Amino acid sequence: MNESQLNRYSRQLLLPNFDIEGQLNLSSKRALIVGVGGLGNIAATYLAGAGVGTLTLLDDDCIEESNLPRQVLFNESNVGESKAKAAKDLLNAKASDVTINAVESKLNEHNAEALVSEVDVVLDCTDNFKTRKLLHRACYKAKVPLVSGAAIRWEGQLITFRYDTDASPCYECLYPELSDQALSCNENGIMGPVVGAMGVMQSLDAVKLLSGKGEVAHGRLKIFDGFAGSWREMTLTQDPECALCALEKS
Repeated sequence: MNESQLNRYSRQLLLPNFDIEGQLNLSSKRALIVGVGGLGNIAATYLAGAGVGTLTLLDDDCIEESNLPRQVLFNESNVGESKAKAAKDLLNAKASDVTINAVESKLNEHNAEALVSEVDVVLDCTDNFKTRKLLHRACYKAKVPLVSGAAIRWEGQLITFRYDTDASPCYECLYPELSDQALSCNENGIMGPVVGAMGVMQSLDAVKLLSGKGEVAHGRLKIFDGFAGSWREMTLTQDPECALCALEKS
């Protein structure tokens, strides 16, 4: 690390259970953020700020005025621009020593496995179940950890799957069936700070995974009620009829 980096990350380096080893680990690792909306805005900002080595931002959408209350990385002048490209430019201005790649595309059957296989952790910041399922299956196959966040109305959810271990269960044990309608902010509404809280928690789990510092439990679902200001937590168990992990281990 050079003198500028030592100064920049000095507050993290002061942590006795992180220190320079954690920072060096972090700076050599790669993260993929799928979806650069409300969750991805916040998660990407904190990962770039923490000094992760390489960030890949995947999103094919453009910024709309209705995004601004919760996608706080963007400005009014960014309306109409590509989310991935605008986020890359804004984050590069904040963290020039982080390599940031913007991929203006949807996650699909043709690119999912290749994108996931190139990174050390994946953050699911998407808003539709089809993409979530495709992403989780790619992570499961590649044995790459998946940090999944979601937010709707006043409620947020966070769960991390350590697919880099032999742990069970998987994402489909939690959601064997889920409609895209159930995830739509356009139809159900969303409170911006709830999204922000989930994005922060996603970035924290990702930092711990990438740095090798701190515990990240597999399959522990955290549910946040923003209206009441309360958290609930439960440990997910394997569904014996899961179409993916139970079938493979039978």
